Amino acid sequence: MFSVNFADLATLQHQNDWIEISDILVEAAQKLQMAGAGMVLIGTNTMHRVADAIEARISIPLLHIADVTADAIKAQGLGQVGLLGTKFTMEQDFYRQRLIEHHGLEVLIPSESSREMVHQIIYDELCQGQFKPGSRQTVLAICQELVEAGAEGVILGCTELELLVGDAIAAAPLFPTTRIHAEAAVNLALGK
Repeated sequence: MFSVNFADLATLQHQNDWIEISDILVEAAQKLQMAGAGMVLIGTNTMHRVADAIEARISIPLLHIADVTADAIKAQGLGQVGLLGTKFTMEQDFYRQRLIEHHGLEVLIPSESSREMVHQIIYDELCQGQFKPGSRQTVLAICQELVEAGAEGVILGCTELELLVGDAIAAAPLFPTTRIHAEAAVNLALGK
């Protein structure tokens, strides 16, 4: 396990300095490999923006969070899902395109104002350890909007969203990516 300072990465994200982020995470992955790790996980959805760069610089597998999430979605027979997360995850191609091109899913994202609300809740509240009931209701309302637009399920594509929403009853299945990713890693490590 290698932990990096999230505050530094958040600053670099908002400065659009993905090269520096990549350098930091590549170095971390290489250290894990040198320490004997059999695989690498990036414990955040947004940081998968640099997954390809990491994968190119290590010789052990990188278990991509979008791939295992897509497997969970397809296991339920779904083909069209909504995606919630940071604006980086919702708006940039690295996550959505992987779901579309590698897994044949249709991916919906919320309206621009809803994307802004989710992003603000993540960085200004959840990353600060604040879990407000009103924000929970906002996120669930945005899930409902995605369902009304045709989503058969909603990806909670940010680790903190799972903490906020918890076991809420939603209009469609919710896919908590952190849990899905961790369970897939355990299964892979145990040879299942």
